[in-house]
Amino acid sequence: MVTATIGREEYRTEVTSNEHTLLADERPEAGGKNLGPGPGEFLMISLATCTAITLRMYANRKQWPVEKIKVEVGMEAIQKTTVFTRSIFIEGAVDDAQRARLLQIANACPIHKTLTNPIEIKTHLQ
Repeated sequence: MVTATIGREEYRTEVTSNEHTLLADERPEAGGKNLGPGPGEFLMISLATCTAITLRMYANRKQWPVEKIKVEVGMEAIQKTTVFTRSIFIEGAVDDAQRARLLQIANACPIHKTLTNPIEIKTHLQ
């Protein structure tokens, strides 16, 4: 469970998940103070971190010499479609076949699967 709490200060939002606390905000041009990532940035953060962690787990399990994984994610609206652009940088002595397999694994990370499957949101006002 994740909880977002906002008071009267525009648009500082405290986000809690388990024992972690983060701040979310909007950029100054949207009326915020840029104290933390905005909601769309958190969505991109989810995809980037899930991809990096999934690739690290796989490379470790296969004992491949992957030194560093960097994932960059962008997001834009094109007509009525949200388009994510993900670039993955792998440092280490991996061959072309391993790189191709890492791309397949990236596309199988849980957040990627969530975002590419139908999503339903059930909302209850308490």
